[in-house]
Amino acid sequence: MSFRRGVVRQSKFRHVFAQAWKAEHCLDDVRVSRVTWDSPLSAVNPKFLAVIVEAGGGGAFLVVPIGKSGRIDQSCPMVCGHAAPVLDIQWSPHDDNIIASASEDCTVKVWQIPEGGLTAPMTEAVVTLEGHSKRVGILAWHPTAFNILLTAGCDNVILVWNVGTGELVYQLADAHPDLIYSVSWNKNGSAVCTVCKDKALRVIDPRRGVVLKVREKVHEGTRPMRAVFLSDGKILTTGFSRMSERQLALWDTKDLSEPMAEQEMDTSNGVLLPFYDPDTNMVYLLGKGDCTIRYFEVTDESPYVHFLSLYSSKEPQRGAGFLSKRGVDVNKCEIARFYKLHERKVEPISMTVPRKSDLFQGDLYPDTAGLEPALLADEWIAGQDAPPLLVSLSGGYAAPPSKHRETVRSKPRLASQDSGSAAPAAPKEAEDEEPRAAARETGGNTERPKREDDILNELLSEMKALRAVVLAQSQRIELLERQLARIEDGDV
Repeated sequence: MSFRRGVVRQSKFRHVFAQAWKAEHCLDDVRVSRVTWDSPLSAVNPKFLAVIVEAGGGGAFLVVPIGKSGRIDQSCPMVCGHAAPVLDIQWSPHDDNIIASASEDCTVKVWQIPEGGLTAPMTEAVVTLEGHSKRVGILAWHPTAFNILLTAGCDNVILVWNVGTGELVYQLADAHPDLIYSVSWNKNGSAVCTVCKDKALRVIDPRRGVVLKVREKVHEGTRPMRAVFLSDGKILTTGFSRMSERQLALWDTKDLSEPMAEQEMDTSNGVLLPFYDPDTNMVYLLGKGDCTIRYFEVTDESPYVHFLSLYSSKEPQRGAGFLSKRGVDVNKCEIARFYKLHERKVEPISMTVPRKSDLFQGDLYPDTAGLEPALLADEWIAGQDAPPLLVSLSGGYAAPPSKHRETVRSKPRLASQDSGSAAPAAPKEAEDEEPRAAARETGGNTERPKREDDILNELLSEMKALRAVVLAQSQRIELLERQLARIEDGDV
């Protein structure tokens, strides 16, 4: 599609609004880890927030219920079973109580957090994975297969584990000649993309141990890079130019000869950590040591990566946790939430799309990956692939309090959007009570224009409600058409 100057690109995410939560909702006195490793240092799911913290005599991380706020007492129980600092933590996508941790002690441990959180320090892991010869800095759970965990260490080796049995199932020892910076699974978990200190982007089939694609010098600079697989199979990378400018690039895996899009941003030193939301196709970039969060929308139309906005605050971030979509507040049209790490504080930041309607906004919330895995570990190991099993977020929607509706006489009372139908109208006697009262006060002359305004307001409200329903159904139809197209193309 040709881009005409002066035409504003249509997108429901053009006005995403970022706002930090009030001080009383933050966590205080959290001694965030000072390790120099470029990981987010935090992980969050709908139940728990985990933060890697400073700990004497070993590695520890804090796990608290997501609703907790206020000061964290120094005696607060932690997960503290590692013999050296923890470098990365990741929640299982298929069990909100399971978290993996990678450490400088060359081990990976998997922990089961009790319902409600820790009541005593946790030192015993469910399973300890030993196979790396140097510190382990990268964890990546398989997106659709239960209990499959990928780890990458400073020994330049990638290992794939079956956490359920504790056994090593695949090893890639000679794919990377230098330090691995990041690893990301594709949507169905059939391949991973990696970036390495040799500046190359690789697409790898971990089961066959085969490097499928290589692109040398994705970014010319010498500082660390990151890569993330997008849901349509493209890859987004962040890195540095030869002049140390921070860059963002989009790559088509069918042809890695040139980037589809490339943007230069600034000359800051902080590594850009990309957080990707496959439901909205938005990418959030957080620079370690920055005070900003940039966000972009990736589309099929040139220039493909569209800058949306920038959130800026006074204090720099040490890292951040990105809440899985199942945890956002759909009543407030929240599409993403970060838990920004300060030196001694954790501050939630909400990304919302301003909407006036009280209805569930189905167009903002397409079905998202649920807890149910699509495959068992053995099925994936045997060669099967499957896309994520999706769930609707409409269940997380709570209708506004009825008294709020009652106070606005001109609004029709509607059932939830799922039913798509209006609730029975109020009895005619109640409807006519107001004009009759007015007639008594004015000696019998009712104000007809006002009555007509009420009818007009009701019609407008009904039209808005119907429009929201139509938008949600259109989104659903579009999703089904895409799935049908994939089936016809043999991708499923």
